[in-house]
Amino acid sequence: QVQLVESGGGLVQPGGSLRLSCTASGSIFSIHRMAWYRQAPGKRRELVASISSSGSSTNYADSVKGRFTISRDNAKNTVYLQMSSLKPEDTAVYYCNSDPPTYPAYPWGQGTQVTVSS
Repeated sequence: QVQLVESGGGLVQPGGSLRLSCTASGSIFSIHRMAWYRQAPGKRRELVASISSSGSSTNYADSVKGRFTISRDNAKNTVYLQMSSLKPEDTAVYYCNSDPPTYPAYPWGQGTQVTVSS
């Protein structure tokens, strides 16, 4: 059964950093472009960052450029999101899945809550 497990979220002060991890089960991880998404209360889920299957190409939402870095380790079936200079507006539940999300490769996981507050 394929699934995604996100972890690494928490409460952090503005300006702080967090590293999120998302580990996939199954053998299809390495063939998919993967992405991190986030959903804040009352808002639609939005794409934060994506990475090609090989890891050679990345893309970021304008709101996180220069602050977030996406990476992946195909040997560990894991995609990461290093977040720095966090702002209160980064507060959301963060999810990973394939990109584009129209027909996701995995069932959506539980996500991991990131709260940026003093």
